[in-house]
Amino acid sequence: MKKKRNPINVPDGCTEVLLHACCAPCSSAIVEWMMQNDIRPTIFYYNPNIFPREEYEIRKNESKRHAEGLGLRWIDGDYDHEDWQLCVRGHEGEPERSPRCELCFTMRLKVVARMAKKLGFKYFTTTLASSRWKSIEQIEHAGRAAEAEVEGVSFWSQNWRKGGLSDRRNQLLKEFGFYNQQYCGCEFSMRSTEGQR
Repeated sequence: MKKKRNPINVPDGCTEVLLHACCAPCSSAIVEWMMQNDIRPTIFYYNPNIFPREEYEIRKNESKRHAEGLGLRWIDGDYDHEDWQLCVRGHEGEPERSPRCELCFTMRLKVVARMAKKLGFKYFTTTLASSRWKSIEQIEHAGRAAEAEVEGVSFWSQNWRKGGLSDRRNQLLKEFGFYNQQYCGCEFSMRSTEGQR
């Protein structure tokens, strides 16, 4: 019987990583997998795209609760929604997986890469690649752009939907009683989701 290849490829020598977390549900299975495989994540919550502010605070507090419950370091990024709006200006009417999303990912991952360098991490990655609503290719491009801009750090490009992590995410969501948001985060994705309903 042929052994299945592990769908998660750990970078050489990676024992710690700066993990950009978009929310607790999306990070839960990834964090669990990392800890089971002797990789210690530090959680960096940087999501200026989330709207409204009340939604941002709910997601932030859930992420912090999850990390602290596991004894992990959790770092709060700045919430500058106006700066984010400037980043995606001109793309407001576009659908999910459009150039607007890649601009958003790139902005955020460049901040993550700079934080990784500041804290002395060699690797950074993101939970954005766990969502079936996101383009893995756009996330890859954004991560590589961030890596190219910040010398000395490498983007751990990984499709975090693989290896049973999507199913495990859904289990952990129930186990932890996480708040489970119904849209990506920004006002444009919120409108799109409401329209589909």
